[in-house]
Amino acid sequence: MLKALSRLWWRGVKTISKAQQTQGKKLAKTFLAKPAKAKRKPVKSPAKKVSATKSLKSAPVSKTIAAPALPGQWLSFYYTSPSEGAATTRRRMQYWLYLPANAPATALPLVVMLHGCNQSVDDFARGTRMNQLAERQGFAVLYPQQSYTGHMKRCWNWYNRETQEGGGDAKRIAAIIGIASDKYPIDKTRIYIAGLSAGASMASIVALNYPHLITAVGIHSGTVFGAGHSLVGAYGVMQRGTAKYLSESISNIEKKHIAFPKMPAILIHGLEDTVVRPVNILQLTQQFRTLNGVTAQAEATVIIKAASTANSRHPHHAYKIHDYYDEKKLLVKVCEISQLGHAWSGGDCAIRYNACAGPDATKMLWDFFRQHRRVVAS
Repeated sequence: MLKALSRLWWRGVKTISKAQQTQGKKLAKTFLAKPAKAKRKPVKSPAKKVSATKSLKSAPVSKTIAAPALPGQWLSFYYTSPSEGAATTRRRMQYWLYLPANAPATALPLVVMLHGCNQSVDDFARGTRMNQLAERQGFAVLYPQQSYTGHMKRCWNWYNRETQEGGGDAKRIAAIIGIASDKYPIDKTRIYIAGLSAGASMASIVALNYPHLITAVGIHSGTVFGAGHSLVGAYGVMQRGTAKYLSESISNIEKKHIAFPKMPAILIHGLEDTVVRPVNILQLTQQFRTLNGVTAQAEATVIIKAASTANSRHPHHAYKIHDYYDEKKLLVKVCEISQLGHAWSGGDCAIRYNACAGPDATKMLWDFFRQHRRVVAS
């Protein structure tokens, strides 16, 4: 009798365990569907060229895509990654570059923007209004776009181990940054990268694997660095962060780059985010403080902003900012926003994944980036 009950109990445990695993996989696939295998229809490469400003005449220019109400140039290109052996297939990635009409006589700073899942470059540019700010402040903006071949929901493959080590999508994005900064008058000591959600996770991967290329990084609603490694694992990171890879992933970066330079980081996250839970910003803060040598004894300031009053012209949620310094240099800025879900703070809320009622994340990013310039060894 006792043995029979034990067998029944054990079967029940296995049945429940199997059901939980199946449910977890279904949830992961909802957020992180596998890349599509269908072949893409061939797209004709731009054939026409547009006139450039005097400082850009020597640079090859593709056809201009309409950018309503903005006087700068909105240029479209394709990058095809080379194959590397029999196991690696060539991949084509489209990207856009915004060059402001209000360009300074000197070389332009560059902000690289990486969209999230289920977003296109057009969605991301309009929602964040980064091009409008670039026009006013005089910097260029580069937008790589994930293809449906790379991922059927246009997610960057941030949870892929090869990508986290600097290959895959990260390597393609780095190559595009190199091409754009070589062809146009870009200040290579002022190249910044930022993103939302999967794009934010990818931004940290590119920044940490290519510190000679990136000056500072902005992570909005992104995951902790260096964990996941599968669809189910990725969903676990989004919900619970990581304990196993929290320190290990940073140690691997430090071993890979013996003389790792400082990597200033601004981290922004909504406290009501149920897609990428706020535990991720806490763990990212720990990772970037470690990487930048910001100790517990380092100077830190806390700024608390109350929510705006009813019927305010500029509505925003309450938020808290922690600034961490190394001596007098601001290296890590952390912004936690109450009542904000999985959306770009202070964006155009007529566009999906943007929230009107929040501090202006676009302005916050640029205000942080403009303080930093990468030191180039002579």
